[in-house]
Amino acid sequence: MYQFSYADIQHDSVADAKDREKQLLGRSIDLLMAARTVGTNSMEAIEALQFTNRLWTTFIDDLGSPENGLPPELRANLISIGLWLLREAEEVRQGRSDNFEGLIEVSQIIHDGIQ
Repeated sequence: MYQFSYADIQHDSVADAKDREKQLLGRSIDLLMAARTVGTNSMEAIEALQFTNRLWTTFIDDLGSPENGLPPELRANLISIGLWLLREAEEVRQGRSDNFEGLIEVSQIIHDGIQ
């Protein structure tokens, strides 16, 4: 019979969460890249912007939770980045910007920073 310590399970849970976050960010990046190719008035753009919005809204909610284990300064920085991404995505959605590149670059930096 296998026996796991609470620390092992907790470590696996954190690793699983980070893996899921990376996968979701990767999906967002893929969608944004496809949208960049076909333009802001496409179904791909709508899908990419909605996915990115839902993802970062969820991330920001989690980062604002007292139960979040990240250091407060990192959490604040990630919230600021997330708010920028949400604002920029809204600008693209409203047709006032076509800055898919900025959304992709910032998302890629966050994706690559998840350890």
